[in-house]
Amino acid sequence: MSEVPMIAIVDDDESVRIATESLIRSFGFKTNVFSSAEAFLASSTMRETHCLISDVQMPTMSGLELFDVLRSRGAELPVIFITSFPEERVRRRAQAAGALGFLSKPFDADTMMSFVFQALKGRPLPG
Repeated sequence: MSEVPMIAIVDDDESVRIATESLIRSFGFKTNVFSSAEAFLASSTMRETHCLISDVQMPTMSGLELFDVLRSRGAELPVIFITSFPEERVRRRAQAAGALGFLSKPFDADTMMSFVFQALKGRPLPG
């Protein structure tokens, strides 16, 4: 039996974490949710994560800073950013760094899932 992909969700807004987790789980994926970038970096599940969905603006460490830390550690984890403040310069920076997606909140569920499926391309999917 193949491993069900793990999607990590990092967002300081609890309602967004819950809604995003519910969406991802409805497609049969496992999830881990974190209220901060630091909590994700400190977790033991980071190595098991197949895709990361992260808010851009968070209190102590931004999603872009988290992305930079992951890349500096050699992690090639696909990252999808979500934000309530879709500034073009931030979008360009995220894309230049290699982000898979950049979505404005509230995001479209189909668009989010298309990015998730793109991130997991070549991996066995649930179901």
